[in-house]
Amino acid sequence: MSEANSAVLATLHRQQANALVLYLNTKKYHWLTFGPHFRDIHLLLDEHATALIAEVDEFAERAIMLDGAPLADPASYLAAASVKASSGKLTLRQMLDEAVAAHERIIGELHTDAETANQAGDIGTADLYTRLVQQHQKQRWFLREILRNGSGIG
Repeated sequence: MSEANSAVLATLHRQQANALVLYLNTKKYHWLTFGPHFRDIHLLLDEHATALIAEVDEFAERAIMLDGAPLADPASYLAAASVKASSGKLTLRQMLDEAVAAHERIIGELHTDAETANQAGDIGTADLYTRLVQQHQKQRWFLREILRNGSGIG
């Protein structure tokens, strides 16, 4: 495998790990949501989680398409992820702030990772990153709107 393909594969591994960690974090937030907006936020976070778990598979399959291997051992995910696992009891605002920060990190990385893929001549992976950055931007937008002043979220 060329150095350029190895660099692309490393980005795929990080994004696969990020998708799984953010999926697990989002399910935590979904389960532990409370308050007057419970139903709407609970359902929204479940929608987000469903989209995130699909990403895990997309990244894994893309790695295989590039003659690489996906992350497969559960222990390797936390080490490879740049998104940190949520821990402890959080307020609703803290959970949503944590989710927004994770999306911002992933969005920034997807921009950089798309450039890495382009430099390697891998338009397929660059296209995957471009499509998914839009998904993360939309999810971040929804969460930010919930957090706006006057939304009733403490």
